[in-house]
Amino acid sequence: MLLAEKRVLVTGVLNDASMAFHVASRAQQEGAEVVLTSFGRAMSLTQRAARRLPTEPVIVELDVTDTAHLDALAERVGGHLDGVLHAIGFAPESCLGGGFLTAPWEDVAVALQVSAYSLKALAVACLPLMSAGGSIVGLDFDNSTVAWPVYDWMGVAKAAFESTARYLARDLGPSGIRVNLVAAGPIRTIAARSIPGFEQFEAAWDSRAPLGWNVKDPTPVGAACVVLLSDLFPATTGEVVHVDGGYHAIGA
Repeated sequence: MLLAEKRVLVTGVLNDASMAFHVASRAQQEGAEVVLTSFGRAMSLTQRAARRLPTEPVIVELDVTDTAHLDALAERVGGHLDGVLHAIGFAPESCLGGGFLTAPWEDVAVALQVSAYSLKALAVACLPLMSAGGSIVGLDFDNSTVAWPVYDWMGVAKAAFESTARYLARDLGPSGIRVNLVAAGPIRTIAARSIPGFEQFEAAWDSRAPLGWNVKDPTPVGAACVVLLSDLFPATTGEVVHVDGGYHAIGA
């Protein structure tokens, strides 16, 4: 029971294929009380997915681009938090699939705000509930050193996401809060299916991941996130943990 008596906020649950769903499920199995977030048209999807978890959790409304939602989050969640999962990302269609040179700033700004800046915004909104310290974990796709096909401005946003996590680790460490990312291999989620040419990632992992990789199985990602949310890594922060079958370590 790695998370016994802990309370964890989980964002990004849309259906039972979501990586966040598997984090929430594993967290409950390890003893945590889980609180989900959702908003707008996604709320009905989150509610449906919540009923498939071992214990149906409370869902609070949160749009990370809405200052009023962020300001009200601590009151809506109440109590305390020991852990937070950031599983939020979005880029307008123009920012993906080969539109790197043509995407307008207005769309790029949306991708950067939702997919990178939101990590800072969520962390600050949760701070009043984390006076005893804790762990913030973000779901990542490793983009800080290479350019990927079709990922375009979402790749830039994820690189900014990784940098944001390091600065948060610096500033939140004195409060006893660890900030780490899990860089997952490609998983067939709703978000992944919205990326034109996503099958190129699947083909690359098939040929290069030494442990192999199942694009339909998010459970390894869920397990890694739960370990980072637990107390087993008390002196680890600012880290990117790869859960990708070893793909990141293989040159060709």
